[in-house]
Amino acid sequence: MQNRARKLRKTQTDAERRLWQLLRNRSLAGHKFRRQHPVGPYICDFVCIDRQLVIEVDGGQHAARIEQDKERSAYLESRGYRVVRFWNHEVLAQTEAVLERILNVIE
Repeated sequence: MQNRARKLRKTQTDAERRLWQLLRNRSLAGHKFRRQHPVGPYICDFVCIDRQLVIEVDGGQHAARIEQDKERSAYLESRGYRVVRFWNHEVLAQTEAVLERILNVIE
């Protein structure tokens, strides 16, 4: 699992890379985020452990994986996490709105 997470960190999408630049080093209101972090059998794009928040950034392939994403979200929610999903194009085109939504969920 750790090897897969490491590989995913090295092969981020443009949207994941942009969001990580804005979340890392406690840049968003002092909250610490981890990227490609394992939670149970899943590797989550971004996790704020303190606030039990999972942020998923989905590309076009997720349109065909709706049921798997529902199962994944249900598992994470059953473990006490809130799951927020964004499409790649949202992160790239509406970055400020994405950050605002994340902040609203955290606070």
